[in-house]
Amino acid sequence: MPVYDVTVPVSNELPTWPSDPGVEITAWRSFSAGDGVNVSMLNLGAHTGTHVDAPAHFIEGAAKVESLSLDALIGEALVIEVPEDATAIYEEFVQKHFVPGTERVIFKTRNSAFWNEARPQFHTDYTYLDLPAARWLAEQGIKLVGIDYLSIEKYASEKHETHLALLSRSVVILEGLNLTGIVPGKYELICLPLRLRSNKGDGAPARVVLRTFV
Repeated sequence: MPVYDVTVPVSNELPTWPSDPGVEITAWRSFSAGDGVNVSMLNLGAHTGTHVDAPAHFIEGAAKVESLSLDALIGEALVIEVPEDATAIYEEFVQKHFVPGTERVIFKTRNSAFWNEARPQFHTDYTYLDLPAARWLAEQGIKLVGIDYLSIEKYASEKHETHLALLSRSVVILEGLNLTGIVPGKYELICLPLRLRSNKGDGAPARVVLRTFV
């Protein structure tokens, strides 16, 4: 049963959302400094690289990341490939490729190629999920929707309507995947975000893998 790691590696060079903190991985203690152990220090935002958005990300007082159900984060997922020339994922496209009964949908787009650049940088022209498409998916009762860039919503969106259409219906948003080499179809999704316990809890980095069923 092949296992595919679709997590973006976290490094100091990893692009982050322009208003988010950058990644800093530094040495707290090290053998080279005369310490008896190596201990690294990580400084990064909750929405770094591959991560999940909890409803609390955009809704005051809503559910936080620790309360997300493992039933939503683990289970069968449908990977839908979006044409290379598409900069938006529209409702008509989603309806055409959606399989009734699907509970988790992941969109593979041209965005995945951004992670494989020799010098990765943040792109504002990434492919995003259109608002009517998000509303339609939420109406189908899905538990999770994923995409292969740092946001599922169009860049510079002021009202965050796509996020709200999903999060208000308790749909987990999974962002920052790298789906390079992943063939569209059905997989078992295993998404395990950090179990952060705080009064924030808007999201968390996650390790995500896909497994085939045969």
